[in-house]
Amino acid sequence: MQLATWCWLSAAILAAPGLVVVASNDTGEVGDGPPKAACPLRLESSGKCEAGGDCAFQVRLPPLTLQLPKHFSPIELEEVLKEVQSLKEMVNHLKKSCQDCRLQADDTGEPGRSGLLVPSPGAPPGEAADGRVQELESEVNKLSSDLKTAKEEIDGLQGRLQTLSRLNMNNIESYIDRKVANLTVVVNSLDGKCSSCPGQEHTQSHPVQHLIYKDCSDYHAIGKRSSETYRVTPDSKYSSFEVYCDMETMGGGWTVLQARLDGSTNFNRSWQDYKVGFGNIRREFWLGNDKIHLLTKSKDMILRIDLEDFNGVKLYALYDHFYVANEFLKYRVHVGNYNGTAGDALHFSKQYNHDMKFFTTPDRDNDRYPSGNCGLFYSSGWWFDACISANLNGKYYHQKYKGVRNGIFWGTWPGITEAQPSGYKFSFKEARMMIRPKHFKP
Repeated sequence: MQLATWCWLSAAILAAPGLVVVASNDTGEVGDGPPKAACPLRLESSGKCEAGGDCAFQVRLPPLTLQLPKHFSPIELEEVLKEVQSLKEMVNHLKKSCQDCRLQADDTGEPGRSGLLVPSPGAPPGEAADGRVQELESEVNKLSSDLKTAKEEIDGLQGRLQTLSRLNMNNIESYIDRKVANLTVVVNSLDGKCSSCPGQEHTQSHPVQHLIYKDCSDYHAIGKRSSETYRVTPDSKYSSFEVYCDMETMGGGWTVLQARLDGSTNFNRSWQDYKVGFGNIRREFWLGNDKIHLLTKSKDMILRIDLEDFNGVKLYALYDHFYVANEFLKYRVHVGNYNGTAGDALHFSKQYNHDMKFFTTPDRDNDRYPSGNCGLFYSSGWWFDACISANLNGKYYHQKYKGVRNGIFWGTWPGITEAQPSGYKFSFKEARMMIRPKHFKP
């Protein structure tokens, strides 16, 4: 506090009976030495002390000199001084707290009355400000924690929603696929029955000359017996395309879907390649999933697979139903009951069953193997499960091979599952897949 203020305080309090203010700016202690400040206020003895110990003191503030009562001892004055000093410190503390409150209000934007944060009743101003800051920090931390929890819950719900969407889509695809396959079977069976309707035996003594040939069996019906390429139109809404027809095996009329003869064509291809087809239709080729879909949709088809190993052993597998869905349903395959000599590798077991599986390529993973892409691992496109008991589109090996079993594979071939002492894998010399209508009669 400034000197002028102390002098003013001294004059003011001296006007009140029985009160004293001491003009000392530094320590506030009462003493007989010279004053430490410029204020001329002095306290001094005015005479000898009496026998009872009472001493007379006077306050000199030139040109004024005031006589104090005898009962005002230096000890009492010292106590008064301490109280005044305590009041001074409290005033300074209050001033600092008010400044802090004002700054706090500016920072938080939450002013109380007169733009200051409102302290809690009964709390010192500084403690009130500190408590308010702690309260705000606690609220912010709680809000942050709540937001984090809400985000985690939202992420969890989104994950569950995506899972449910995938499951629901798979169920819808499977349902539609089954319905289409069933309708195809019914329509094709009715179509087969109409060829033997009552009264038609005498009117159709000669084969009918078709304008549109849906598959190789139609060419066989008009007397074509040469195994070569023909143009077919399974669905009049789509363009015609060339196929290779086998007119010799088991009475003929077969439309060839795939052929492996010498390894001249690479079958490690993309989804698009398997979609449209590739290779030399007179040698090694894949007809194309879109074309296979149209062929199997137009009539109720059976599937024949012919295999030959490098020892000259020839075996076959015959299935009484074969249907491939469209691209939207990822070319899911339907395979019927087995008959033949090569074994039923397409229905090998519950774990390895290629029936009702989507088509997978190295760049499009639709298989049931959770840890990777079977097409990428086995270098081909096929109706993989998790992963194979059959793969007729594997790499062509001219002899036995080691390493990953990524060659042409048929898991039920005699002796193929027996362990080779040298660790070599078995390979095939030839493989063919072909279809013809179930009601075809050579």
